[in-house]
Amino acid sequence: MNWDDESDDRIVAAAADGEDTAVEAALRPKDLGEFVGQEKVRQQLDLVLKAARQRGATADHVLLSGAPGLGKTTLSMIIAAEMGAPIRITSGPAIQHAGDLAAILSSLQEGEVLFLDEIHRMSRPAEEMLYMAMEDFRVDVIVGKGPGATAIPLELPPFTLVGATTRAGLLPPPLRDRFGFTGHMEFYAPEELERVIHRSARLLDVEIDTDGAAEIAGRSRGTPRIANRLLRRVRDYAQVRADGVINRAVAGTALKVYEVDERGLDRLDRAVLEALLKLFGGGPVGLSTLAVAVGEERETVEEVAEPFLVREGLLARTPRGRVATPAAWAHLGLVPPQQGGNGSSGQQGLFGT
Repeated sequence: MNWDDESDDRIVAAAADGEDTAVEAALRPKDLGEFVGQEKVRQQLDLVLKAARQRGATADHVLLSGAPGLGKTTLSMIIAAEMGAPIRITSGPAIQHAGDLAAILSSLQEGEVLFLDEIHRMSRPAEEMLYMAMEDFRVDVIVGKGPGATAIPLELPPFTLVGATTRAGLLPPPLRDRFGFTGHMEFYAPEELERVIHRSARLLDVEIDTDGAAEIAGRSRGTPRIANRLLRRVRDYAQVRADGVINRAVAGTALKVYEVDERGLDRLDRAVLEALLKLFGGGPVGLSTLAVAVGEERETVEEVAEPFLVREGLLARTPRGRVATPAAWAHLGLVPPQQGGNGSSGQQGLFGT
């Protein structure tokens, strides 16, 4: 990890000014050697990039899939840095018309990296234009409308597309097959997150011991972005209410203040579990009913809270609705109702769809 003093000074200054967005960007690794975790993807990508550099060619298009916060954007920036190329960043939802994509592609420089986040949310006309651009480095610009419309071919310089998606299954096969390299990002092990936290603490000029880093890592849901965010909040607590040093006790107390429990559940996660257990006897209960019970949108419960709860084995999805597991009852310190008793049978009938 070769960070110069100027970079460290910028990070510390941004942290002092409370610029969390700037700090998060500054904490990103700058090359594959600094990147922690994702060993298989990192080694495979290293081969792809080194081979392209040796040939003097543009790197193959890259597709990165995985949950938010695992490093897809960071890897796209590393690809550009390793290839010595500029990077253009946009997202699928921002490209709603083929003309939007044509304008971006026509302005690319040779060898430039185009990072397209949430690529599965791109409009279908733009997606179809992207097929030809990726394969033949050409797009057809339609001029006019109706029978008099003509297609003008526009040659593009060779470029590298890096697509990122949290839902790889939504990508149509013709698009997925045009990527030369596909990497799936896994959740991080606690020891990998500890390495991330120690590195970030050093760059933030924060003193943290091994136990403090382990406490934060254990509550970070396997995600570096969350680990760095929790580290910054624990740093604030240590600065204001402790001696500025983060140990296990300080980290645990700070995270309790921010409503992050020992398994990484936050306020929304606990609200979903408590509603499921206390109001509906553990389920099954429909998603819409559960969302109303916690005062959130259906999509928020389904996309933000549920994936982690399912992965932790606290909640299960069934054809009849959401069901709490025995681990959920144990985690909240509650006793599940007796089967066939007065507890939840009536509620299951009402809310099981």
